[in-house]
Amino acid sequence: MTPTPPTPQPSSPRSALSRMRGHLIGTYGLLALTALLILVFSLALPNTFPTLANLSSVLSAQSIPAILALGAMIPIVTGKFDLSIGYGLGLAHVMVMHLLVGGGWPWPFACLVVILGGGVVGALNGVIVEFAQIDSFIATLGTGSMMYAVTGWITDGARIVPGPEGLPPAFTGIYGSTFLGLPAPAFYVLALAVALWLLLERLPLGRYLYVVGSNPRAADLIGIPTRKYSIYAFAGSGLVVGFAGVLLAAQQQIGNPSVGLEYLLPAFVGALLGSTAIKPGRANALGTLVAVAVLAVGLAGIQQLGAEFWATPLFNGATLLLAVGLAGYSARRRLRSAAAARGRRRSAGISGGHSETRPSSPP
Repeated sequence: MTPTPPTPQPSSPRSALSRMRGHLIGTYGLLALTALLILVFSLALPNTFPTLANLSSVLSAQSIPAILALGAMIPIVTGKFDLSIGYGLGLAHVMVMHLLVGGGWPWPFACLVVILGGGVVGALNGVIVEFAQIDSFIATLGTGSMMYAVTGWITDGARIVPGPEGLPPAFTGIYGSTFLGLPAPAFYVLALAVALWLLLERLPLGRYLYVVGSNPRAADLIGIPTRKYSIYAFAGSGLVVGFAGVLLAAQQQIGNPSVGLEYLLPAFVGALLGSTAIKPGRANALGTLVAVAVLAVGLAGIQQLGAEFWATPLFNGATLLLAVGLAGYSARRRLRSAAAARGRRRSAGISGGHSETRPSSPP
């Protein structure tokens, strides 16, 4: 006789509602928190916070940390961490100033060389991590220290200051110009976030990177070259860091060898906190953008309320701990949900098997 198909066990309305509520909070919780913070600070600071001038200031000040956060996110997708991005940012902006002021290079060519150089340095990080089998924390911390040494060697420990003629206005306009009444760097951040979203969510390369990050052994078994894609991730991060260095040089308009390290913590806070939003449990571009918005609004609000100078690192450090905790919770919650789904399918299959009737033996 034909086996009776298994009948799935219906979930209770309360459990379905709980899962839906958890999904909505995990997906859109940070976005709701951003709106809440904007509302609270607007009510507390009605004359300064909800203004176009404040919006422009926040977007301008947070553009480079946002770009670095998006760059830090790319290796995190593959389960790796690039701690050299702060040192790389410092080296990239110093190299731009060195080529413009000391070498007299045309600014477009200098910027292109620095961005491509950032990609090469990122690829070297990936090679060291994958082929030397050194943990990404240790490897990138070591290469970052070497970058810092190169920065000191180039500048001899002093600042690179342009001559009386200054820097080309077209170069400084990369950072200082506006578009539609808002700072141009804000549109760079938006364009980069959209590009990374398309790459990670809509192209095979992004799907391979996620597979490598979630289960490298499974990726090897299905034929994905994990080493190659990890190197791609580090190279992409290096390209983004090089671009951020160009923007920093256009903003600072001097080459400061000590600049760069203070951007490391906010970048990782944004990247890790972003893995708890939009696509909870995994690093993603839109979630990182939302996380950066939360940090930008929070920092702007507490600074306008008159907080002391130490409030900024305290806020960043506390948010980093919160981000790591939430990211771990989201990952564990996703694993529990997947295990529960497998258990329901298995129990449904067993109950269906018990309902089967053995065919009678032939006469």
